[in-house]
Amino acid sequence: MKKFAVVLSGSGVFDGAEIHEATLSLLAIAQAGAAYEIFAPDIQQHHVINHITGEEMNETRNVLIESARIARGKISPLSSFDATAFDALLFPGGFGAAKNLSTLAFEGANCSVNMDVKKAIKAMLSAKKPIGALCIAPAVVARVIQGVIVTIGQDKGTAEAIEAMGATHLNSDHGEVVEDSDNLVYTTPCYMLDATILDIYNGATNVVTAIMDSLK
Repeated sequence: MKKFAVVLSGSGVFDGAEIHEATLSLLAIAQAGAAYEIFAPDIQQHHVINHITGEEMNETRNVLIESARIARGKISPLSSFDATAFDALLFPGGFGAAKNLSTLAFEGANCSVNMDVKKAIKAMLSAKKPIGALCIAPAVVARVIQGVIVTIGQDKGTAEAIEAMGATHLNSDHGEVVEDSDNLVYTTPCYMLDATILDIYNGATNVVTAIMDSLK
């Protein structure tokens, strides 16, 4: 049975992992006959957003603890990730990828990437194992893997930031997967487009299917 490591960035689209993308990615992995383990960095998240009003709240939360809500408590700190124990690595999206896994939301093409995130991506790249990323998360991968080919959909500003990082961006539509066969990176836009939950299911499923096909 193939095994995925899924990296979350909190819980909630505006300050953490996008919950539909995270949950449907886990479903897609299970439907493909594979297993998964869930990880997140053990760090404070950048800020907390009220998901009704969009306003910042005067409190602090931990990325690992918040991600555990989606994982139903079964989660490990990303610092413990061992690439030799997994066949693939997957990053759902949400602003947490741009705020907690990296500083993309604040520094654009000049962003930094969390040390454990960078280490996990580089370990899988070195081992020639596939990496999947949804929504905004491909931009994080682009910051780590020089020259990678990715998609975040059709957002001009984000695409330009990805190109400024030295990566190549290809426009895509709902459910489409851009494959970088040299780096074994598989990306799809999900909620970077005006999407429905069915679009998210299709995108997550198509990325997982592409990864599983690469492992045959």
